Amino acid sequence: MITAEGNTLHSNGPGPSRRTALTLGVGTALTAALALGGGTAQASAEPGGIVSRLRRLERQHTARLGVFARDMRTGRTVAYRANERFPMASVFKTLAAAAVLRDLDHDGECLARRVHYSKAYVDRSGFSPVTGLAENVSGGMTVAELCDATLRFSDNAAANLLLQLLGGPAAVTRFCRSIGDSVTRLDRWEPELNSAEPWRVTDTTTPHAIGLDYARLVLGDALEPHDRERLTDWLLRNTTSTEKFRRGLPAEWLLADKTGSPRYGGANDVGITWRPDGTPIVLAVLSTQPEEDAPTDNPLVARTAALLAEELG
Repeated sequence: MITAEGNTLHSNGPGPSRRTALTLGVGTALTAALALGGGTAQASAEPGGIVSRLRRLERQHTARLGVFARDMRTGRTVAYRANERFPMASVFKTLAAAAVLRDLDHDGECLARRVHYSKAYVDRSGFSPVTGLAENVSGGMTVAELCDATLRFSDNAAANLLLQLLGGPAAVTRFCRSIGDSVTRLDRWEPELNSAEPWRVTDTTTPHAIGLDYARLVLGDALEPHDRERLTDWLLRNTTSTEKFRRGLPAEWLLADKTGSPRYGGANDVGITWRPDGTPIVLAVLSTQPEEDAPTDNPLVARTAALLAEELG
């Protein structure tokens, strides 16, 4: 059985049943009431239960695996190492874009602003498939286009430009505190924040904390409705989770998520998925490997998502 956590995040109505319902704003009045308190309740560790299966998966992949998942209609929760710190990597990008929407944009003025940058800036930032295009280097990109590149393509230079607009990585930490997250912290820029040394506390989060952050942003009232719809649309059209959550979840489930791939074989994915009946489920899966140069273990995230879908679906 799954033990529902006492500090539940409740939905006051069914979520959307189609992607267009979200992008057009139908169903986005779904709100969440959050009361933070003690630790996350663990799912039952009975033989053959979800925790036992997650432990077995962890051993099979020689990894440390952190999981937080919650059915937002019933409060049923799966938590495994949910309060342990993990490198955040690119899942921070959703927080940065949300901070831009809430704190900088007024009547679309900030989103319409064009930002110019150099090819050297792109090269220093690492993986930047959109900002690195010749036409974007020469003509610049609007802040809205930078948000789109950051969330849908995990573009590092775009993310750094958003951080620059916000005043630096610490602005993401402040944003987290403002929405009730006392754990998550961002300290560095791309690509340095991905170094993921096991001893490092900087640039980390926990599955519980980051999972609830995404719930607040996509399902709750941390953002104004029009900003929530915009952010959700970007996450729904994410292109980087094909081998992670998307691989493990049923094809008919909607998915709005953001991935991350730090060093030490890290493979992260955080987001909201909707069952066909419209029930939203919060999913946060973070992982690390013992060796610095270990390859990113996407199959671990996909297999974890499949177990969670079976348990909560």
